[in-house]
Amino acid sequence: MRILVVGAGAVGGYFGGRLLAAGRDVHFLVRDQRAALLAANGLRIKSPVGDVTLSQPPTVLKQDLRADYDLIVLSCKAYDLDDAIDSFAAAVGAQTVILPLLNGMQHLDKLAQRFGGDKLLGGQCVIASTIDADGAIVHLNSFHGITFGERDGSTSARLTAIEAELNGAGFNVTASTDILQAMWEKWLMLASLAGSTTLMRSAIGPILAAPGGLEFITGLMQECSAIAAAQGHAPAGPFYERTRKMLTEPGSTLTASMFRDINNGARIEADHIIGDLLQRGRAAQLQTDLLQLVYTHLKSYEHNRTLAH
Repeated sequence: MRILVVGAGAVGGYFGGRLLAAGRDVHFLVRDQRAALLAANGLRIKSPVGDVTLSQPPTVLKQDLRADYDLIVLSCKAYDLDDAIDSFAAAVGAQTVILPLLNGMQHLDKLAQRFGGDKLLGGQCVIASTIDADGAIVHLNSFHGITFGERDGSTSARLTAIEAELNGAGFNVTASTDILQAMWEKWLMLASLAGSTTLMRSAIGPILAAPGGLEFITGLMQECSAIAAAQGHAPAGPFYERTRKMLTEPGSTLTASMFRDINNGARIEADHIIGDLLQRGRAAQLQTDLLQLVYTHLKSYEHNRTLAH
């Protein structure tokens, strides 16, 4: 199976690198600068579960793409989605399957509109990783996995083939028969965590220690959960309780990647993670006061960042 990984950053580089190290036929679609860096320094993964160093990993530039890939793994940030779609479009052939690992749901509509719904799987990943000053991928904990499935919940030959290809590469692989539910549950967890920690500029523990902190976090969770339920994807009881426990643990140092992005003055996925959820809540005439507060704050950050740049 020929696999194209769009980008070789903290997510795509990690999972693509593990697949390549396991002997899979992987190419990374990158820009000139990243291609040169990978050619010079290789693709390096620093991880508690095992380091990987790959000298001169196979890369391909946009202008050299051909439609001979079986699987395209898409792991860009939502704000880069339009550019990413244009960059890999030439690689999509008659048998190509696209596996997006973005958070939220909005990207599914964009991809289906461009390539057709039959090309598209649902998917998500669990990974905390970053790129260090030397260009190496740093895995921040021991969690790493990909969950994917047909969006209608069916099983298929291509699902079985992709599961077999991804298995055995050193990370967890799950083929799901309810991938949209899994994506919605991750979305509400992420929106609750990101909304709380970015608005308060704090990890979970200090928020809980502040007056009204517990009520804010649980209230935001309830708003997000009600929106998911209105879309037909109410969070399952065990998931909700695990998430509530994680987000209400006294002394927790947990933060969202969006919190870290703001601290670094980086771009954020305000519209994709919070804005889209807010719009769906309004359309369903649900209570969204806390989501609105979070969204206004994030858009204010984006505005100030634009002025500064």
